[in-house]
Amino acid sequence: TVHTSLDVVDEKISAMGKALVDQRELYLGLLYPTEDYKVYGYVTNSKVKFVMVVDSSNTALRDNEIRSMFRKLHNSYTDIMCNPFYNPGDRIHSRAFDNMVNSMMMQVC
Repeated sequence: TVHTSLDVVDEKISAMGKALVDQRELYLGLLYPTEDYKVYGYVTNSKVKFVMVVDSSNTALRDNEIRSMFRKLHNSYTDIMCNPFYNPGDRIHSRAFDNMVNSMMMQVC
């Protein structure tokens, strides 16, 4: 499911072409719905891809809430990348990032 969704992300990015360069961020919306899951995507201006997998039975989540969650994730990720002690490509070891993700997931459940 996630691997197929990454293919959909690549297709949407290539279809957008130059329009992607003009935007600071790109919420891709629902990428790949199945009976059990819904997969949403988000791409930053630096081509970092975020994928969120949600249980299909969760009907409480609206599209604008998913978009907001991606923005929070993107902002926290940016804070990590701006840390001068972080080496890009290393695993993220940040309590603040973990707490943000955990609190975001607790709101969903």
